[in-house]
Formats: sequence, structure tokens, C-alpha cells
Amino acid sequence: MATSSAASVDMEDIQTVDLMSELLRRMKCASKPDKRLVFIGPPGSGKGTQSPVIKDEFCLCHLSTGDMLRAAVAAKSPLGVKAKEAMDKGELVSDDLVVGIMDEAMNRPKCQKGFILDGFPRTVTQAEKLDEMLNRRGAQIDKVLNFAIDDSVLEERITGRWIHPSSGRSYHTKFAPPKVPGVDDLTGEPLIQRKDDNADVLRSRLDAFHKQTQPVIDYYAKKGNLVNIPAEKAPEEVTKVVKKVVST
Repeated sequence: MATSSAASVDMEDIQTVDLMSELLRRMKCASKPDKRLVFIGPPGSGKGTQSPVIKDEFCLCHLSTGDMLRAAVAAKSPLGVKAKEAMDKGELVSDDLVVGIMDEAMNRPKCQKGFILDGFPRTVTQAEKLDEMLNRRGAQIDKVLNFAIDDSVLEERITGRWIHPSSGRSYHTKFAPPKVPGVDDLTGEPLIQRKDDNADVLRSRLDAFHKQTQPVIDYYAKKGNLVNIPAEKAPEEVTKVVKKVVST
């Protein structure tokens, strides 16, 4: 009885408008088709801008390897414990372990309609292990969106980028400025600029990205589920293209 009473009090403490918003969101999501997406693109290509929009529009969860690893370690799940042991030793977390943690994450209620993978897979081996894991679930990657953009366009984008850490919302001093400089539009919390958002680091990251990720792009192209997104366009135009691709 105590548990039921506590639950009742918790519900009473929630604003009616919040309950209605969540109910409406769930009703909207019920009619959405399942989608399993991979976003691939170099730093500054717009994945971080588009992910929250597409996540909300199609009722998906956004899975990044870093966030999942931290959550698994914090939860002290068996896989999280193994991941922590590897990280404490300064070792890379194995592909099998990352895929296992991803498998766990997909069981969350917010992932029931599907997901956006960001930052994974980075290698063909990871892509193959991801396919194996999804096959065991009777699922597969529906679309791989390659945010294609010329390297020369990226420097201006990167050096003007600001991030809202807790939500992942991105802004740009020129292309997508916040309403108030340095402040997130929705929460009023301060924005940050990543330490590696400078031209020298960008060139190094782009070299590594192309060498490591081009084989992954080729892998999905051969499977027939790769779609190139013209990422040099304005964010709102890219959003229209991405929504159309995901909807089909």
C-alpha cells in the first residue's frame, strides 16, 4: 500500500500540463513507424544539429557510444563493470562490449520506436557486429545518412560552434545563433565551446575520419541503405531533406 500511495503522490505532484504533454506525445508516437538509423559525417557536418530534431519528430532515442558507456558504468551493469575495468586500465573498450552495451540500451522504453546511432559504427568490424546483434533481434539498419560536405566548408562551421551540454543542441555564431549570445534558447543555461573546435585540430580529425570511416560508408553503400545528405546546405534545408529520407 505504501508503494501505491507514494506513486500516487508522485503523480499528483506532476503538473497537469506536463501529464497532458506526455500523453499527447505518446499518442503521436504510437502511430510512428519504427526507424533504425545511423548518422555518419565529419565533425561540423550537422549531425549534432539534426539528431535532436529527427529524434523528436520520429520518437527515436539518440545513442552515442560515449553517453552509453557512461550510463552503463554509472548503473554498474555487468557490461558496465567490464567497461570500467578496461577504461581504468587505459584500454579501449572492445567492440563486442560496446555492441553489448548498445544492445542493453535498446531495451529502454524510449528506444522502442528505434534509434539514431551517432559515432558508431566507426569501422567495418563494428558495422558487422552491429548487424549481427540486430539480426538476433530480428531487426536491421533501415537507413544510413551520410552527411556529405567538402572539408573546405567545415572550418568556418567548427570555429563558430557552441553546444548546450545536457541536450546536445548546437548553435553557430553566424549560421544558427542563439537568441541570447552564449545562452541556450530553451533552458537559459550557458553554452560551451569544445576545446577541439579549432582549425588545427579539425584538420587532424578530418584526416582520421576519412581514413577510418570511408570503408564504413562503402560497406553500407554496398548494402543499399546509404543515402548522401547535402550537408553544406542551411540547417533548415538539411532538416527537410533528412525528414524526407527518414520518412520513406
